[in-house]
Amino acid sequence: MQILVRALIVLTLVAFAKGVPCQAKDAATAPAEKVQPTEANPFADLKQQLKQTWPNNRLVRFVFHGHSVPAGYFRTPIVRRFDSYPVLFHQELCERYPTAVIDVCNTAIGGENSVSGSKRFADDVLSLKPDVIFIDYCLNDRRVGVDTAQDCWREMIKQAVTKDVMVVLLTPTPDSKENILDPNSPLAKHAESIRQLAGEFDLPLVDSYSEFRRLVGDGDDVTDYLSQSNHPNRAGHQVVADQILALFE
Repeated sequence: MQILVRALIVLTLVAFAKGVPCQAKDAATAPAEKVQPTEANPFADLKQQLKQTWPNNRLVRFVFHGHSVPAGYFRTPIVRRFDSYPVLFHQELCERYPTAVIDVCNTAIGGENSVSGSKRFADDVLSLKPDVIFIDYCLNDRRVGVDTAQDCWREMIKQAVTKDVMVVLLTPTPDSKENILDPNSPLAKHAESIRQLAGEFDLPLVDSYSEFRRLVGDGDDVTDYLSQSNHPNRAGHQVVADQILALFE
């Protein structure tokens, strides 16, 4: 009887010893659930990076590529970089993520369109090893037409995607020489082209044109947001910056 009791005790201890470590191992080694980017939350992982503190944080870099608007031109030839939407975005993002090391680079050139912008994309933009690239060329792309511009934007997008870099597309800011409420205006057609590209590549979209259209439809005068016919003033740049910041709330 004593032998039988001892045997039962041993078997119980062995079973317990095998079961408990397995449970502990599962709990200890189970990977933390990673928030996957979705259409509604494309920057979930990057926002986690922005929340890290030293020594676990790293430099997060944003690059703005485009024409005179992101470059900071107001009433040409005056440049007011600190009132432009890339810098307004930079300042407010730093306030929201005070432990993050955030760098904003600007590769925009006044007067440029996406044809020349795409030619220097690899050397001037991808070489900076950005986390996110913003593209804004529509105002000047009216000179080359929707089809040519779309091909150039598509080429830049493909280069970035190959490098696993997120791209955000921007529809245009207004031009007072066009009726922003006219769905058939040149800018409206370019804006729709950019929306199509965002859908084609499943990319985040900052639809500046729709937001300005809403403001004008609500009774605002488009010139309240412009420093000259085709360049936003600070209020206009703030509209765009707010749209970008919404991606990182």
